Amino acid sequence: MSPAGHPPALSTHEAFPTVNFTRWSARLPGTQRRAAARTEQAVQAVSPNPPGEGSVPAARGEHPDGQTAFVPAVDELPAREVLDRVPALVALVHGPDHSLAYVNDAYRAAFGARTPGEPAREALPELSELGLLPLLDQVLRSGRSRTLKSRRAVDGRFYTFTCTPVTEGGDRDAGVLVFATDVTDHAEAAERLRASERRQRETAVTLQRSLLPQDLEEPDDLRVAATYQPGGTEAAVGGDWYDVITLGGGRTALVIGDVMGRGVRAAAVMGQLRTAVRAYARLDLPPHEVLQLLDGLAVEIDANQIATCVYAVHDPNEGRLVYASAGHLPILVRDENGTVLRADEPTGPPLGTGGWVHASGSVPLGPGSMAVLYTDGLVERRDEDLDEGIAALERALAGATGSPQVVCDRLVRSAGVTADHDDDVAVLVLQHPARTGPEGDLFRNAALDLLGGIEAAPRARAFASGVLTSWRFPVELHDLGVLAASELVANSLQHGIPPMRLRLRRTDRRLIIEVTDGDDHLPRRRRAEPADESGRGIDIVATIASSWGARKTPGGGKAVWCEFLLPKS
Repeated sequence: MSPAGHPPALSTHEAFPTVNFTRWSARLPGTQRRAAARTEQAVQAVSPNPPGEGSVPAARGEHPDGQTAFVPAVDELPAREVLDRVPALVALVHGPDHSLAYVNDAYRAAFGARTPGEPAREALPELSELGLLPLLDQVLRSGRSRTLKSRRAVDGRFYTFTCTPVTEGGDRDAGVLVFATDVTDHAEAAERLRASERRQRETAVTLQRSLLPQDLEEPDDLRVAATYQPGGTEAAVGGDWYDVITLGGGRTALVIGDVMGRGVRAAAVMGQLRTAVRAYARLDLPPHEVLQLLDGLAVEIDANQIATCVYAVHDPNEGRLVYASAGHLPILVRDENGTVLRADEPTGPPLGTGGWVHASGSVPLGPGSMAVLYTDGLVERRDEDLDEGIAALERALAGATGSPQVVCDRLVRSAGVTADHDDDVAVLVLQHPARTGPEGDLFRNAALDLLGGIEAAPRARAFASGVLTSWRFPVELHDLGVLAASELVANSLQHGIPPMRLRLRRTDRRLIIEVTDGDDHLPRRRRAEPADESGRGIDIVATIASSWGARKTPGGGKAVWCEFLLPKS
């Protein structure tokens, strides 16, 4: 005891119980093989072979004066001195409770001094916090090394821990050597890389969402809903898109597509295609002609980039959905009886392939029907056939009820799409509701076939006046509607050919007047000169109506229409 009554300070080597490192290290995995190899080298070193004809002894070196110096074998090095100088963290525990036998200088510098003889739970709390103690138990039981990679310790740095069993006197439960390598630089570099990837993905997702419609247009006759679900955090964002475009005259275009590839480039190509679709849709072309134009544009944008797309147009007067597909998945339609139809023909190759003449098809979509447009992320799985995914979606659609948004959400859930889904998903649901009662009175149609002749125009005016009066429109709207119908009929009588037809239609928001005939030359608005005796009809209609337009009809001929917004009640 010291004069102050305290025990004398212990040196570093005295602070821990004596450990026979040589005897324990002899049982480390691989040690016996290395010792045998050294013995063989030693035998070769003393063989009578002259220099240059045999192996060179490994434990020899050259002094500047040309004399050979002896280098001691590894077994002759003091193990404790070597471990004390190792920059990695080293700890040695023994027994079933992992009593602390030794820690090196690097370990003490990182976590402070440790008391020998105490169980690891108290002596090495940093290992306990990292969950390393159960790993020590596994190492003792199995006699095999275990590694725990890149764990953050209490000192704020990252370490990779390797636990190796050591034995003494044949006792396999003697101890475990814990070797910890500082991998902070690697871990921080990996985190910076992950952060960069997250920022890139967030940029792509933001770009894609900004290119998608922020609010869907609301057609008079359809109820629509859509959802977009980007792939999980490990997947780069794709090029899925959708859109709803009101064409005028009560018709609505619906489009969905998928640009092959991922990342910002795919999202940028998607944005260009979506913008082009809206521009082509304003031309009121048939679906196959829209895809034909898109195909050429896709080649110009990027010859190495392809995309699938389906473009469909709903006409409430016809009660059908006319569509064209460029390599996209089939539209699913559920009729008013709950039967699901798959509109899979005709279809063509994806956009960007070029050299293909697309064609249009049609499927019934009357009151009470519902249709679903979707991308492959909803139905494609790595472990099953694509047709099985589409069949599962058909079954889910057959049993789905409620509003389009409810149906949309239900289809996504039934497909097992979650936040960590490995592909983008876009779904567009449209419903043609069956309206009855007071709501049905707001959606009405009336049509008159025109046979030509001088009495056609007066008949048309009288018909329009009677219909608009029965629909109880205000006097001003009534008069404007009769004038527009008269001018459109006069234009058709002068420039068109039979058959001719006048159709009046009202919705809860607008009055639509349409005249069809058998001539396919579309009228254009022009300024008539004061001396001209004709050419003012379309200009008058364009002036008094909210909007007007003309399109070619599928069977040949054209339709010219205009519409008036109804006053808000």
